[in-house]
Amino acid sequence: MTDQSVPQARPSEASRTPSGGPGSHDSGDNDDRRGLSRRRLLGTAGATGLVLGAAGAAAGYAAAPSSAATPLTSLGSERALFHVKHQPGITTSLQARGHLVAFDLAAGAGRKEAAALLRRWSETARRLMAGEPAGSRDTDVARDAGPSSLTVTFGFGHSFFGRTGLEAQRPAALDPLPDFSSDHLDKSRSDGDLWVQIGADDALVAFHALRAVQQDAGSAARVRWQMNGFNRSPGATAHPMTARNLMGQVDGTRNPKPAEDDFDRRIFVPGQPETNTPAWMANGSYVVVRRIRMLLDDWEQLSLKAQEDVIGRRKSDGAPLSGGTETSEMDLEKTDGSGSLVVPINAHARITRPDQNGGAAMVRRPFSYHDGFDADGVPDAGLLFICWQADPLRGFVPVQRKLDRGDALSQFIRHEASGLYAVPGGAAEGEYVGQRLLEG
Repeated sequence: MTDQSVPQARPSEASRTPSGGPGSHDSGDNDDRRGLSRRRLLGTAGATGLVLGAAGAAAGYAAAPSSAATPLTSLGSERALFHVKHQPGITTSLQARGHLVAFDLAAGAGRKEAAALLRRWSETARRLMAGEPAGSRDTDVARDAGPSSLTVTFGFGHSFFGRTGLEAQRPAALDPLPDFSSDHLDKSRSDGDLWVQIGADDALVAFHALRAVQQDAGSAARVRWQMNGFNRSPGATAHPMTARNLMGQVDGTRNPKPAEDDFDRRIFVPGQPETNTPAWMANGSYVVVRRIRMLLDDWEQLSLKAQEDVIGRRKSDGAPLSGGTETSEMDLEKTDGSGSLVVPINAHARITRPDQNGGAAMVRRPFSYHDGFDADGVPDAGLLFICWQADPLRGFVPVQRKLDRGDALSQFIRHEASGLYAVPGGAAEGEYVGQRLLEG
């Protein structure tokens, strides 16, 4: 939760368009729209950060015009497009409500059943993202709402390929993640054949989509695990700003930006993949999903200075301890009057910097979560860490390994669930997500 940022306030993006009213997003590192703890979540993951704008659409895909600031009264009118170059929900701004759900194919279900399921899911997602009913069995939960920036994103887990007889099409980048010393993983809430991410700026719209996806699964797949998240609501602050996480830290300052020359290369699989990457992953990305619990009772006992030393940034405005504003370059060599480094050697922001990790970069786009309190009143809360990259072995893994070796934040977080999924490129008009894999 530090230097790599997450999508924040609503920036303009190619995959979003107003539906009946103006829309607004704050791009760059200051998307405060949804507050998430990128670093904290990354605390153990250490990813680079979420990206706010969207990459331009390619031939055969629809592109939406950028939008301006969105009045609170028109949040429901904002619409993200389904048929785009990269699936929605990757470079889309942080959303106020989110659901993550993983499915396992049912016993006896294979490639044919999976293809039919993805076809159903894609049509349902397209309809709901346009603000239309899910179909004949629509529950009317979102009847009075507009699209509310709804996005639905689909991915495939490592086990999916064996279940469908498509082992030869499984990307090498989807090999299981290595073990990390900070892992305390619950296998029942990790992995899965299929993964779905749902985000929206209205809680009922998000739940409506979750229920529709679960109903569409029918007898073909069963829910393996499901998690709920949230971010700051659009318009909650007087002006766009970088989000805060549940530790109160500004989180997402150094997220990669689509305007950067190497953004697509770091985050997305090329349109014409290299020989070691299957063609069906063109324009896709790999997502690492981790449920990271924050030990808030311990964290909140620290003094303000101690918290800032753990992170390496001022809590008030996110500026580096070496001085300046939130976006100022961090001076890693600056010392105080006693000769000590101003930014501690084990500060989270120092360890996760791309220039300290061979340029490793990822787009962090997390959700905060709170699942109540245990019998002793300890909060079960933290970050649903979600990071995107063209290759997790060059993005998430090297940063997490370094965090394992001495991140000051590690003693205040715990990684409790994990998953890695291959997310194919967006579906063109007339296609469903994953069609090139399942029918190729």
